[in-house]
Amino acid sequence: MHMNKRALKIGLIGLGRMGQNHLRILSLLKDVELVFVVDSDPELAARVGEIYAIPGVTDLMNVLDSADAIVICTPTVNHASCIRQAAEKVKNIFVEKPLADTLEEARLINDLVVSKNLNLQVGFIERFNPAVEGIRSILRRSQQVISIDFTRTNRVSSRILDVDVITDLMIHDIDLALYLNGPMRYLTAHGFAKSKMIDYVSALITHESGSFSRIQASRITDKKVRRIEATCSDMFIDCDLLRKEIIINRQSKTEQQENQPYVISSVQEIVEVRPQEALLLELQAFVASCRGNSNSEIPRALDGLASMQVCDEIQKMVMM
Repeated sequence: MHMNKRALKIGLIGLGRMGQNHLRILSLLKDVELVFVVDSDPELAARVGEIYAIPGVTDLMNVLDSADAIVICTPTVNHASCIRQAAEKVKNIFVEKPLADTLEEARLINDLVVSKNLNLQVGFIERFNPAVEGIRSILRRSQQVISIDFTRTNRVSSRILDVDVITDLMIHDIDLALYLNGPMRYLTAHGFAKSKMIDYVSALITHESGSFSRIQASRITDKKVRRIEATCSDMFIDCDLLRKEIIINRQSKTEQQENQPYVISSVQEIVEVRPQEALLLELQAFVASCRGNSNSEIPRALDGLASMQVCDEIQKMVMM
């Protein structure tokens, strides 16, 4: 692989909040060379390009030849068209979640990835949250996972005008539910929609493994919550994704003393989570996969499609 000998040349599309975050991390990575930035705002593109001493342009096709890999951080509605453009010249593509703005587009993109043998990664950043890595290894050692509860609440941001709470927030936990509990068998869902935009949803997924995932997402409340709680036959796990804190409660023994009711003693342990930035880990994984060192944790187009299928089902149920 000649790419191992030199810096990986990466171009970035989209300079919104998420694009700026990616830009910050990409500029810190060693063995990575930023070769251009693209944005629909010519002034912004030019200004950022000047800061990094690279072309800052509005048209991707003019600069695409110079890249080994592309990072797409545009509004969701443009994801599919950007992937198609990039795929004409580049094999390595990172796209922020969701994969596309409709289920049909997600299917077409997945077909494109297969037919062109693209190395495409979807930006499900929570997979790279060190707390999620921690909870996943604990669940693997559990006797039986019965149910996992996911709660994600956030006041609606003024920047999100094109997607509902399912595609904006809930999709992270849908991906985690499929990642931790396996493929879905069926689901039920209900929610609250204000002027055709869904702002609160609760869904229950029954997985092929027999375990359940209960997912709640809300953009109504001001309080920001990111929580995973897992009920297993041998323990209860409480994970705060914001504080990156995991607490395990194990039920140890039940005993009865004379003239006393039952005493159930439980053991609580706090799991140390290494303080690492998920976006850094995510982009390091992408760079490694561009160099041919891929791992099975990376969310692929098929994962992006699977989560979109669940989103679509939930949307239909809520809007019935």
